[in-house]
Amino acid sequence: MMEKKRTDCPALPPGWKKEEVIRKSGLSAGKSDVYYYSPPTLWKCNPKKEKKINNDPSGKKFRSKPQLSRYLGNSVDLGCFDFRTGKMMPGKLQKNKQRLRHDLLSLGKLFWERRLKGLRSSDITEEVLRTMDLPKGLQSVGPDSSDDTLLSAIASALHMSSAPITGQTSVAAEKNPAIWLNTSQPLCKAFAVTDEHIREQELKVYQARRSLEEALMADGLARAAENTRELLQGKTV
Repeated sequence: MMEKKRTDCPALPPGWKKEEVIRKSGLSAGKSDVYYYSPPTLWKCNPKKEKKINNDPSGKKFRSKPQLSRYLGNSVDLGCFDFRTGKMMPGKLQKNKQRLRHDLLSLGKLFWERRLKGLRSSDITEEVLRTMDLPKGLQSVGPDSSDDTLLSAIASALHMSSAPITGQTSVAAEKNPAIWLNTSQPLCKAFAVTDEHIREQELKVYQARRSLEEALMADGLARAAENTRELLQGKTV
């Protein structure tokens, strides 16, 4: 046994009806189904036969939003139309746009490091620098699992995201990265940075700064010695 309620739908063109069928018995009692009916007097043109065909006098029945959208075409924008309530909900359209924007950004994070493939850094003499040696704990996930690709993926993740970089924490991503891949993380297996790793990097930074300081000091002393030598030569002349 079912109860039917048919009302006008102001969100659609004049003459459209919304029907809500409430189930009264069975396991699904209390639940409802929503249908929409086109105006009974609506005429539709068949371009192939070049004549008009009259629809069912009771109106055409639509069971889903995709069916309704295909039938109406571009005449009505159903982007924020809620099929169950029969109302236009701009907030729903905004959420869909935000979700789409997030998906596009995720795809950008996932694939934009491919642009870095094949690029090499060089010094002032245009001599190509040696590729950085990555820790053994960093392992690629997915196709083209080379050290260059992994380095590009980590560099792009650090550049584009302020979230912690943990790698792909799901084990399923290694078997089927096309489905289980976390697009906000680089294409590498999960890793953890320990205090020991931090101390090792701090030591390397300290040693690099010491080497740079010594090089600058040596360069300054060499320039001072050269200036002194030129000054003495000028006095002797």
